[in-house]
Amino acid sequence: MNVSVIVAADENNGIGNENKLLCHLPADLKYFKQLTTGHYILMGRKTFDSIGKPLKDRISLIITKSNRLIDGCHIFNSIEAGVGYAKKNTEKQLFIIGGDSIFMQSLHIADTVFLTRIHHKFNADVFFPELPAAEWELVNKITHSVDEKNAYPFTFETYKRIEK
Repeated sequence: MNVSVIVAADENNGIGNENKLLCHLPADLKYFKQLTTGHYILMGRKTFDSIGKPLKDRISLIITKSNRLIDGCHIFNSIEAGVGYAKKNTEKQLFIIGGDSIFMQSLHIADTVFLTRIHHKFNADVFFPELPAAEWELVNKITHSVDEKNAYPFTFETYKRIEK
């Protein structure tokens, strides 16, 4: 099973502020939906709360320390337990979608990182970790300019883990 991280970050690696996305980029939301539909998405409880509901046509895995049940989601008390559950089904991929603590704890198990780099600096209070150049190779890059729907320029970057 392929384990991927998918994230949108500004030029300072900011990914959110006050439990909200930094900006609204419809093209990035469409890209996220295209990649994750039909697959597992693993997230922390705060990320789930910011979304507010299970995302359609995806299997939501929520990491939380509480015993709270969330309709339409699978609840786990550790990243390892959530990943283990997803790995039982090799026909689907696992996308780790946040937040910052989940990214920091799980980046070492990822094979691929789908990073939407927003070419702007926002006021952020949570950040994506740096990808060490010795461990990750940029394999694809598609740059987009500002348009009538997207207020900021951005680049879809795909990184693959360098095999050792």
